[in-house]
Amino acid sequence: MIFAIAGVEVRRFLRDRSNIFFVFIFPLLLILLLGTQFGSSNSETRVALGGVSGTVLETAISEQLEADGMQVESGTAQVVREQLGRGRADVGVIISPEAAAAFNDGRVTDLEILTASQASAQAALQEVKGSLMAISVRHSQRAALEQAGLPAEAAASALAQAKEAVQAPRVDIVDTDNTSQEFRGLGVFDLGAVQQLLLFIFLSSLTGAATLIQGRRFGVIPRTMAAPVTSGQTIIGQAVGRFGIASVQGAYILVGTALLFGVDWGNLWLTALVLLAFSAVAAAAAMIIGSLLDHDGAATGIGIGAGLVLAGLGGCMVPPEFFGEPLQSLSWLTPHRWAYDALAAIQRRDASFSDILPGLGVLAGMAAVLLFCGAWFLRRSLRRAL
Repeated sequence: MIFAIAGVEVRRFLRDRSNIFFVFIFPLLLILLLGTQFGSSNSETRVALGGVSGTVLETAISEQLEADGMQVESGTAQVVREQLGRGRADVGVIISPEAAAAFNDGRVTDLEILTASQASAQAALQEVKGSLMAISVRHSQRAALEQAGLPAEAAASALAQAKEAVQAPRVDIVDTDNTSQEFRGLGVFDLGAVQQLLLFIFLSSLTGAATLIQGRRFGVIPRTMAAPVTSGQTIIGQAVGRFGIASVQGAYILVGTALLFGVDWGNLWLTALVLLAFSAVAAAAAMIIGSLLDHDGAATGIGIGAGLVLAGLGGCMVPPEFFGEPLQSLSWLTPHRWAYDALAAIQRRDASFSDILPGLGVLAGMAAVLLFCGAWFLRRSLRRAL
């Protein structure tokens, strides 16, 4: 009987047509937007090379970029612009016929360089400029040798021998920025997926409290209690229903981001444990709102407001690694921060169960306290209604 009550609550929530967009479409769209605009990755810099193909200049640029560890894709100028617009390339280099001819003649060569809109494109642009500078220096050296009377093949051979004989200086950069090291290794969508996962689990749960209010107002719960069902079973069924709503939202985002965006969630069993604990907190909070308020519109408004504020404090809008004091300390009062840190440890550092156990314990404690309060408020409202 408990699971029957819970199943009814989940079905009522999913049958609300407004939830089709906000529960299933909007979260993935937001993750896609955040990933393409602000996501960063430690993968190879992606360069789209277009324009005149098969020229000496195109070959030189392609070989130099690949030698410098960049991923190069060739196509037409239109393809280059489309790749940049869709976020599939960081930098685009377009070679005009005039540029190819100027390079062959040893003259100044002008290239059209375009960058994508994501923040990481500026760093990629500097890499591409460094590679192009290396080509320019090598080409100038060869032209100078040829102008001095050395044949083209001999000039190329001399430059190759000089490159082998001279050892290039080695520069080791030590990154002491702990924040940069924390995010190193994340995929484009990994960070945004974690943040939006927690945000929408809590939002969906709090706004889903409206179904509990409707059940009280329209007599659904009193009719349920008219059956051979105890008040305790009814309250537990409502709590399980709220938990089901949160779990459905979390499982959908988890699977959707893994399949569509290739998000690496780390150990799925540990990730599932964190999601279950966080869903329990969200469900208990929804129980409180659904028991204290008598108007579903007010519950939706309060749920959205409270959900956004807690998400912001907990690091679901701006990563908590960027927080200063006292906001850093204040964020630990939210369940979002504990869940965020546990998921980050699993995703970035291959954390074990013992590593995330403190976070799970805090989430379980929050869920127990909120569930006790929600059950007490719901029991009181049911007695008042009866």
